[in-house]
Amino acid sequence: MANLKGILFSQFASEGFNLLVKEMQNKYKPKKGRRFHHNNITYEVGRPVLKDENIEFEISSKIPEDELNGSKEMKKYFDSIKKLLNGEKSKPLSVEMENIIWDSKKDTEKERDYVKLIYQYSLNDLFDDNELIKRYESAKKGEFKEEIPEVPGIFTLQGKLVLMMVREIMQNLGKEHITTLVNANKQVKSALKN
Repeated sequence: MANLKGILFSQFASEGFNLLVKEMQNKYKPKKGRRFHHNNITYEVGRPVLKDENIEFEISSKIPEDELNGSKEMKKYFDSIKKLLNGEKSKPLSVEMENIIWDSKKDTEKERDYVKLIYQYSLNDLFDDNELIKRYESAKKGEFKEEIPEVPGIFTLQGKLVLMMVREIMQNLGKEHITTLVNANKQVKSALKN
């Protein structure tokens, strides 16, 4: 059963990811839902979920099948993306190739292959005690510039500041991982053309 900390962190992690989706859709070409399109590839940002004492989320990108010749090239493309992402400092918990059959009109099937990345962060990694102290001192002096949210059940300034940090850190982590995936796709596409 989730505790109050997990529930609140999950709520603010979701808020951070909602802001991230808007940011990516403004930066790139927006698509339905939590997706955006860039350089002939569709990306999707999943919703963060609470798993035990962790926040877990997935991001994915469509494999540009129309630029590749058959399943061998698609597998090579995926393996290249996987190698690049597993070489990153903040590597995903898992990198999978997922096949989705999509039937929007019930009369045609569209098969699509995706690179699906799953990331997981401990709740305790979603805020920084030293930064919290700085923000608290700034807010006490009236120098804190951001609006501090009213959160039902959270009565302390420190608690509200922690939740703000969770939202901010989740948005930044998601953005970092999406940027890494966009760059990996760009690098692999470029290598395949040469």
